[in-house]
Amino acid sequence: MPTDIPVLFVHGFTSSFDRGWRQAGWPDLVADSGRPVLGVDLLGHGDAPKPHDPAAYAEIGAGVLAAMEDHEVVDGVGFSAGAGVLLDLAVDYPTRFRRLALLGMGAGYFRTDVPEPLALALEGKTEVVDHPMAQAFVRFANSPGQDPLALAAFLRRPLPDRSPERLAAVKCPVLIVLGDRDGNGPAEPLADALPNAEVTVKVLRGVDHLGTPGDFGCVDATLSFLEDGA
Repeated sequence: MPTDIPVLFVHGFTSSFDRGWRQAGWPDLVADSGRPVLGVDLLGHGDAPKPHDPAAYAEIGAGVLAAMEDHEVVDGVGFSAGAGVLLDLAVDYPTRFRRLALLGMGAGYFRTDVPEPLALALEGKTEVVDHPMAQAFVRFANSPGQDPLALAAFLRRPLPDRSPERLAAVKCPVLIVLGDRDGNGPAEPLADALPNAEVTVKVLRGVDHLGTPGDFGCVDATLSFLEDGA
């Protein structure tokens, strides 16, 4: 295994490196294999600054690049929003990634509409929409250490061009892991938009979006993928 190549973890919405990855044991599993681990909190999350202006999130990938600055190349593991940020960076900086594991991300990558009902619920301006995952996000956003207004701004952030044609720039191997009950699926539209990458798709049976990172099948497929090509 290439022990000199770090594994960079990027968490999902309302989470953090500590909550989304460390508490689930992912960094320990990678470190046990001798790989360096890099963690980052996206803007608006964890220990990162929490601005309330959506425009401040236009360069959301800057913090991720800063975490990578001492390394020419990394393996990236991202969940949900974090997977989208990693893929955006791989389009603009394709040589910085050896492998990409995208968890909980498929066709949802191309959806650029703002989930305004959820953003309004985070601001306390409306009742949360009647959807279990949205309700979970509101609960997470109102837990200690969170800033719901910053998270609403994160949802409203300007997104880069996510047209399928741009993904031709990605040339490293990509793993897509999706539960078959994940609203960010299916995987095929994203896989098909990566013509120059070797793409592997892992479907988790009976698993929804939030259950993906803790699913054993997800962990096993991701760790095996990171070991490949050593």
